[in-house]
Amino acid sequence: MEQFPNVFVMDHPLIQHKLTFLRDQSTGTKFFRELVSEIAMLMCYEATRDLPLVDVETVTPMEKTTTKVIAGRKLAFVPILRAGLGMVDGMLNMVPSAKVGHIGLYRDPKTHKPVEYYNKLPQDIEERDVIVLDPMLATGGSAVDAVTIIKRSHPKSIKFLCIIAAPEGIKALSEAHPDVHVYCAAVDRCLDSNCYILPGLGDAGDRIFGTL
Repeated sequence: MEQFPNVFVMDHPLIQHKLTFLRDQSTGTKFFRELVSEIAMLMCYEATRDLPLVDVETVTPMEKTTTKVIAGRKLAFVPILRAGLGMVDGMLNMVPSAKVGHIGLYRDPKTHKPVEYYNKLPQDIEERDVIVLDPMLATGGSAVDAVTIIKRSHPKSIKFLCIIAAPEGIKALSEAHPDVHVYCAAVDRCLDSNCYILPGLGDAGDRIFGTL
């Protein structure tokens, strides 16, 4: 997005294809959960594109050669409870060595503002690059608060990974934390009067955990 250079929209055909089924109201809980995990895995591939590499010596069945590995970069995935949990397995499939923290925030039904109820981060968070996970970036309140909480522990860097974002959420997060890169699969039209994304996909947490 030109207005917010820190925002990256992933328009890969596989992601967009899966996103269509994710939006469909007829998609059941099992398939929805699988899609969230698969999309997260594909997005992880793009969000980690800037990881540095170093040369190492490898012996193949044919000869000795020089190959590349990630340069000792430590990652931490921090889902915002509860919907963010649906993205963790897909991310860990790509980076099994990453540590996982959790931040619990819920949206007050009257004020629509986030309320913190849980915070558990890896002990060595200051040595890690953090990717915050939440399928939806709606008002941006939870994202802003989660990043603020994580920054208190002084990680090396923070990225925010969501599947669908609203312009309002992008604006709020980008203005509060301009140093945080935001990765999403789609930027939807707007929020409705209840702060749900339109056209969106409904309540991601309810659809992941079958609590509709």
